[in-house]
Formats: sequence, structure tokens, C-alpha cells
Amino acid sequence: MTKSIRDHLPYLLLLAALVVLPFAISFLTGEPLNKGIALFSQGLMIQVFILAVFALSYDILMGHTGILSFGHALFFGTGAYALGILVKYAHWSLPVAILAIIVIAALESFVIGILSLRVHGVYFAMVTLAFATVAFILVEATDFKQWTGAEDGLHGIPVPDAINPAIHRTEFYFLALAFAVAIFLLVKLFVDSPSGRVWAAIRENEARATSIGFNTLAFKVQATIISGIIAALAGALNAMWNLSATPQTMEVGTTINALLMTIIGGSGTIIGPMLGAGVLQLLGYFLNLWLGSIWQLVFGLIYILLVLFVPYGIVGTWRVKQLDWRAAWRARFARVSK
Repeated sequence: MTKSIRDHLPYLLLLAALVVLPFAISFLTGEPLNKGIALFSQGLMIQVFILAVFALSYDILMGHTGILSFGHALFFGTGAYALGILVKYAHWSLPVAILAIIVIAALESFVIGILSLRVHGVYFAMVTLAFATVAFILVEATDFKQWTGAEDGLHGIPVPDAINPAIHRTEFYFLALAFAVAIFLLVKLFVDSPSGRVWAAIRENEARATSIGFNTLAFKVQATIISGIIAALAGALNAMWNLSATPQTMEVGTTINALLMTIIGGSGTIIGPMLGAGVLQLLGYFLNLWLGSIWQLVFGLIYILLVLFVPYGIVGTWRVKQLDWRAAWRARFARVSK
């Protein structure tokens, strides 16, 4: 087995498991794909895939560029509402609406990046929070109720029957899975590119990156635009899944969830935030099922334990342990060979 295949084997095995998951559950329960537990499990995993992409978009900022944002929900909500308005009221086709969302998110993230990234650290976080709060107030305002539905949200978003989750859940499951895989590969391409190396340099020491000639503001804006577009696409898929867009997509809690998923999975690891989304969504569901209203308290305790004993996140800590094991084996081999 070549090194390349060996390095990518865990990803391939995980993808294979997700592909066969609906059929395996259907076989084990004896239920058809469109009924019972098989149908429910597909819905649960679709939410995981959407949140995984959203978490990955956040990790571009925090994990790879070192930018802490408290307003990332703005892009997620923009994608959801833009899709709903363009498809439901402007009667645009879904592909054209998706292209429009990419343009809207790019312009929005560019403007926010230019206005916000001149400040650093907690000041940037507060500025992004302010932008997201303004957007949240606007979508809840009754002045725009005919477009956004105000507090009730925008419902009844039309989706083509071929991928309508209410009609073809399994097809939508594979659409969401393909979307998550495509975004993962795209982000990996960006991170491994020369621009991605500059992002890492900014994260580690922005002053040094500036001193050797890089325009760090330009690269941070670039990261913000890419992150914003991916988050908006995740929001659009979320609107397609729920057939609606609600103000909750722009709440600060949505950004906090992205932060939690990134930290739990492993900041800056690409696959980590996506696994963190699975942990947050699935663990949250089962804790709520078993414990009821106190599940958030228990999850908070679990999160504290994870931070204490898995400080680099699940994937990050695993990689650190691997390096420690390899160093220990090399040292042992060196002693034996003397």
C-alpha cells in the first residue's frame, strides 16, 4: 500500500461507511429507505453534513488564518434567506439562485472584511458580532415581513421534486453528502495552496508575515470571502432541507455552535470541525432524548472534560499523540541499534 493511499484510507473508509449507512440501517431494521428509523437517520445525518460544511467554513478563519469571528452566522443566514427570496418571490431557478448566492456572499464578505479586518483580536470579533446582530434585527423586523416573514421566518421555499427532502429523502441525503465531500476537497486544495501557507503564517505571526512582504490584509480578506461563500452555500442547503429560512440562522448561537464544532473536532485540521459537527449534533440529540431539558448542562460538562483532556480537539490530539508515539519508537529503535 502506497503512502498516499495509506494517508487517505481513513477518509475513504469514512466516506464508504456514509454511503452504505442508509442501506445498512434499512437492512438491519427491515424497513424501507423512506420509512421509520431509516428515514429518520437520513434526516439526522443530513443535518450533520450541513453543519459540517458550516463548521469547516468557520475553521478557515479561526483554524487556518487565526481570525476569531462572532458573526459567522450572518453568512449562513444570508445563504438561507437569499435562496428563499430568489426562488420563492423572484421565481429564479435553483442553479441560478445558487450562483447569485455565491456572488452575494462574496460581496458581503468582501465589504465586511475590508471594514472589519483593520482591527484585530476581540475587536474584530465584536465588529463581526455587530454586523450579524444588525442582520438579525432586519430579518425579524416587520417592515420586511413580506420578504422575510419576520419572527415566523420565510416558509414554503419551493425545491425541485427530484431533490425535495419531503419526497426524496435518500436523494437529498446523497446530495448533502456529495456537497460536504466537495467542500472538504475544495478547502483542502485552498489550505495546501500558496495562499493557504500565507494564512498559516498570518495565524502564527502576522507581524513577521508582514515584515517579509505579504499584504496580510489582502490574504485575510481572501480567507473571509472563501469562508463566507462556503457558509452561505451551507445556509442555502439548510434552507432547502427545511424548506424555510428563520431568524435563528443568524443568531449568535449559530456562530457559537460553529466555534464549538471547530474546537471539539480540532481547529486547523480540516476534517476535525466536520467530525465535531457530528459529535455536537448526534450527542446533542441523544442527550436530549435521554435526559430531557437538562441535556445542555450535561453537554456543557462533557465539553469541559473534552477541553481538559483533549486540548487540541479530537483530530488534533490524535495527531499529537501519533507524533509522540513515533518519536518514542524512533528513540527506542535508536537505543537498540547502538
